Amino acid sequence: MARFDLSDEEWQVIEPLLPKKGRGPARRDDRVILNGIFYILRTGAPWRDLPERYGPHTTVYNRYVRWGERGIWKGIFDVLATECEDALIFIDGSIVKAHRAAAGSKKGNWRKVLAAHAEVAQAKFTWL
Repeated sequence: MARFDLSDEEWQVIEPLLPKKGRGPARRDDRVILNGIFYILRTGAPWRDLPERYGPHTTVYNRYVRWGERGIWKGIFDVLATECEDALIFIDGSIVKAHRAAAGSKKGNWRKVLAAHAEVAQAKFTWL
């Protein structure tokens, strides 16, 4: 099992929430596809750099996008949030990246921005 792969316990929780296999050609294993999606989301790598053990990058990408359009991801997150005691702290800020322009616009008043940064950057602790 690779670093970002689902454990057996995690898979048992998520598997019933996924869509059932329908008509047509046999699909790739949903667990392998999910592991590929989680690999891309956690590493930030481009889809084309997905390791071969997760299958074709186009298959993984298409499943990710289609499940998002069908609301499957929302259903998974809703169920996981109800089963978890710490549902309010699900999102970890260490993996959320902001665009470089998220701090302010070029036309903004930089003195106000710098003053706000200085205010936030002040030490908020007391020496013993």
